[in-house]
Amino acid sequence: MQNNTTVEALIFDMDGTMIHSMPWHAKSWLVFARNHGLQIDVSDLLARTSGRTGAECMRMLFGQNLSDAACETLVHEKEAIYRDLFTDNFAEVAGFNAFATAAAARGLKIAVGTAGDRHNIEFAMSRLKMNPLPLAIVGGDEGFTGKPTPAIFLEAARRIGADPARCIVFEDAPLGIEAARRGGMRAVAVCSTHTPAELAGPHVVAAVRDYEELAQSRFLETLDVATA
Repeated sequence: MQNNTTVEALIFDMDGTMIHSMPWHAKSWLVFARNHGLQIDVSDLLARTSGRTGAECMRMLFGQNLSDAACETLVHEKEAIYRDLFTDNFAEVAGFNAFATAAAARGLKIAVGTAGDRHNIEFAMSRLKMNPLPLAIVGGDEGFTGKPTPAIFLEAARRIGADPARCIVFEDAPLGIEAARRGGMRAVAVCSTHTPAELAGPHVVAAVRDYEELAQSRFLETLDVATA
């Protein structure tokens, strides 16, 4: 890595970064929109909402005056469709679990910072069966603003006692890459849904297709891991 700052922690976005879920989110948005008589450009919607909280997404679709209760009901409906679609197609981003396990073995703290809600987090974590588990998981239904604000990533760093400047964020979406920059964190672009050019930035230290590619590059071995 072309940076001599020591690394304390790796913070992972979830959808599209840990799990290969974005095609199923796209399909669920189409079903949800049809149920509500909405015409949507799903590619445009994903570009504007990937990394935003469920409530933020619903207010984009239905108006900023939508109540918290109405947001919660709509988010629950949409995400239930997503989980139903993804259940039989569940897959991690290739190599994720092995990479996270290897990172923890090298003494790096592992956390998750996602705009997904607690139901989607439980859904993903129960299937990933990470070992060891992340030290902290921050979700999008905890009251933090979504990406590109850095609030979710900064809270993840706070919960594990890590200096943001010594954290590397793993992200698959432009809004998440920007959130890492605003939080003073470096980033790895996981190009499962976007091109390296779309995820570029001065703080991006690597751009890879998946974690198998990252492992082959011996990325972890290049890190100067902070010791307690």
